[in-house]
Amino acid sequence: MIEVTLLGTGSPVPDAHRAGPSTLVRAGHQTLLIDCGRGVQQRMAGAETSATALTALLLTHLHSDHIADLGDLLITRWISNFDPQLPPLPIIGPPGTAEVVSATLRAFGHDIGYRMKHHADLTTPPQVDVKEATEGVVWDVDGVRIRVAPTDHRPVTPTIGFRVEHDGASVVLAGDTVPCESLDELAAGAGAMVHTVIRKELIAQLPQQRIREICEYHSSPQEAGATAERAGVGILILTHYLPPVQPGQEDEWRAQAATTFSRQIEVGDDLHRVQVHPGVGSARFGTSP
Repeated sequence: MIEVTLLGTGSPVPDAHRAGPSTLVRAGHQTLLIDCGRGVQQRMAGAETSATALTALLLTHLHSDHIADLGDLLITRWISNFDPQLPPLPIIGPPGTAEVVSATLRAFGHDIGYRMKHHADLTTPPQVDVKEATEGVVWDVDGVRIRVAPTDHRPVTPTIGFRVEHDGASVVLAGDTVPCESLDELAAGAGAMVHTVIRKELIAQLPQQRIREICEYHSSPQEAGATAERAGVGILILTHYLPPVQPGQEDEWRAQAATTFSRQIEVGDDLHRVQVHPGVGSARFGTSP
């Protein structure tokens, strides 16, 4: 079984009730964080985990709302760790990730220096192990396998989605994207897919062109549903709502996705959890190679 927790279901627009985009995946004994939007550590605390408990950080792309709390995450993991055996944090993302991580640590250089001078047991700065990829298997450890494939969030490029597999269960994290063949292939037969969505019919009515342009590189609930249906996904988990889902509106979003997707649809607030069991998904699509 794989457990998915929506840590942050918000968007670039600050929301009093929703943290920035981030999702927690627990598979076997591993805890994976996908993206780290604003407020991620508060939500991790709500999910009864912490930065030191992370097995790896996976970044779908380098838009600010998906990496806003990267520095806080790295520093907190460093200063709250008292286990000398804690390994460097693996960070997997698209090309450009290493540069962003390095620049983030440089930005916190004064803080790191202060703490190392103050605390004798902090003998090294935060340790990370960055891997950049756009396709293929990027992780195969203790029964957990992670594969990445390109998505389409142009003009933001490259962007990637992740597929996590463990003991017959599988979850795809699509990130920000419009429908594309590579995501269909990545999601083929998956037990669940976490997909960002926006209500294009509402955003398109706003007067600001910059905001209307958001429609160009995100999926609507209907488009996310169609992607999940084509791929034979078992559960569609919506997130990254824009505009924010208001109390009582959940069925509206679910109904839009249901026009193109015939199976289970989850529309949750922050800390919403979904269990994905082996065998969920469409056998006619098989499993990814």
